[in-house]
Amino acid sequence: MSPAEVTLPENVALTTTTPRRLKFSLFWRTFVLLALLILCSSLVWLQLFRTQEYEPRIMRNAHQIATVVNLTKTALTHSDAIARVSLLKTLADEEDVNIQTREPNDRIEVFGETAMEKQLAQEMINRLGEGTAVASSVNEKSGLWVGFTIERDSYWLQMDPERLKPLGGTTWLVWFSMAIALSLTGAAIMAGLMNRPLKRLSYAASQVREGHFNTSTLDEHAATSEIREVNIGFNRMAERLAKIEAERALMLAGISHDLRTPLARLRLETELSVADPETRELMAGDIAQLDEIIDKFLDYARPEPTNLGPVLLSGVVSRCISPWRNNPRFEISVDVAEDLHVKAETVELGRVLSNLLENARRYGQSPSDGVTRVEIVARVHDGWVLLRVRDQGPGVSEETLKNLTQPFYRGDTARTSATGSGLGLAIVERSVQRMGGTFSVFNNSSGGLMALMKFRQVEAG
Repeated sequence: MSPAEVTLPENVALTTTTPRRLKFSLFWRTFVLLALLILCSSLVWLQLFRTQEYEPRIMRNAHQIATVVNLTKTALTHSDAIARVSLLKTLADEEDVNIQTREPNDRIEVFGETAMEKQLAQEMINRLGEGTAVASSVNEKSGLWVGFTIERDSYWLQMDPERLKPLGGTTWLVWFSMAIALSLTGAAIMAGLMNRPLKRLSYAASQVREGHFNTSTLDEHAATSEIREVNIGFNRMAERLAKIEAERALMLAGISHDLRTPLARLRLETELSVADPETRELMAGDIAQLDEIIDKFLDYARPEPTNLGPVLLSGVVSRCISPWRNNPRFEISVDVAEDLHVKAETVELGRVLSNLLENARRYGQSPSDGVTRVEIVARVHDGWVLLRVRDQGPGVSEETLKNLTQPFYRGDTARTSATGSGLGLAIVERSVQRMGGTFSVFNNSSGGLMALMKFRQVEAG
């Protein structure tokens, strides 16, 4: 039998194949919402910068360029030929302004690819007057070229075009990326800080759900008043539940213990006082059944084991099935490796298997001949030992199956008329969970009830 056969009964496989809606943790939902808020805010900020800062800055630069051109025209107009040459050289060396003669056959590319550039060019033409030309390239030499006329001579004034270009290339992208990265980092930190108390509360609630009341204490001195109040309320609830659980266990153990004395007297009086053998046997049977129910109460109220270690599974199975070896109405087949060890507690694991075998004896008779047939199979899968105990009885209804591990619930009506306390499977589930394992009950597709347990595999020391 493969591990898949052990871990995936028919009804479980159908459940796992059902499509589920994609779900996110609260951290990711908070982070995504904060990230979207930051991104939208950044885009709005960028548009605000464009309308309130970028466009006015470009217009101011256009006015400054027009002023430089006018000053250059005035300086050239009022200087003689020798001074003009010196002035042109000074402008080229110190102001990065190059002036060249404008020829009719110059190859020109008009400045203004975008609507904003066309607006800037028109603004400079309005400032400098008719006959002004603005080009982005002259004779295949790029730059910001402004053409103007002094008397009968025409000139080109070449300047650096970067001051009129929008913030582009990698500069704005680098700054924008840095802003987004810092913002998202801050969003992740904020989301983590906001969700950390809730995550701790979720973990503590899961511990309480599993019955670990003493390991679920939350910080009662949190800085946030709302979180502090929730933590204090949760701790008080966990303390009260722990007290109720301890009192319940003590009460069950006390009642069960106190009942043994009158039962022992009843058994003795039955043996001595009842003359009819048949009546005496029936009364002894009733007393024995009451004694078994008391044992169930004691098992259910038993505290958690403290010493978990390597346990030889085959040895525990062998000891548990030994009382049934000579019973012709009880057939047990075992498929467990001889050297397989699990992380458990020997007595507790034996109690688990004994309860499952007793449950099979009571309710798992074959409908054809009334013989109880049980299979015990163990397989190793991904560091876990999958232990299966299956009978060949009639099984139970799906509605009953959901409640089989509830304390004091009995599904006799769907199986046989045998009686019990309704604690057997509840004790099994409780014990397996105390040993760090999992327990599930299924209706086997080929008939019968199947109990599936998972324990951690360990190497023998």
